[in-house]
Amino acid sequence: MLSQSDHPAMTEGALESSYGGESMAHMRYLIFADIAEKEGFKNVARLFRAIAFAEQVHARNHFQRLGKLKEGKKVVADAPFGPGNTSKNLELAIMGEEFEVNEMYPTYIEMAKFQKDKEAEISFRYALEAEKIHAKLFMEAKKYVDEGKDMPIDGFIWICPVCGHTLIAKEPPNRCPICAAFGKDFIKF
Repeated sequence: MLSQSDHPAMTEGALESSYGGESMAHMRYLIFADIAEKEGFKNVARLFRAIAFAEQVHARNHFQRLGKLKEGKKVVADAPFGPGNTSKNLELAIMGEEFEVNEMYPTYIEMAKFQKDKEAEISFRYALEAEKIHAKLFMEAKKYVDEGKDMPIDGFIWICPVCGHTLIAKEPPNRCPICAAFGKDFIKF
């Protein structure tokens, strides 16, 4: 049975769940940023805030694709809980990102393809490509934090406002390698 949206029911449920998960990641990373800041890991705090913005981009993309709905929904999304110090918070972040990269988004992409929902497929693909980068950056940050050091960041953390692509560099790219958005529109952290 199809719902009121243009999305097949299973893909619609995946968009709703993804919206919930990305929304929670956004808030979780802002909380983790405050903890990292208090512990003296200024760059790790900046990384958490930048990636929180990328997660907000993903949540917005999923949410917008549900624009035809007009009903209340209960959303279930997997999320690691149990905040602690910055090392533990990075571990939780890695767990969440790896779940999205290895299980959630590849499955949702295939579901959207199967149900011929191109909009959902694009939204899931954008998120997947950014989450791969997030997992690597969090792993790198954890190595430094576990040695009692802040993660060195040479330049800025740049986030694509269209797809959430994340990059550490002195300048943004000319065009986003994922969605082709203009680099001049990237958000700098």
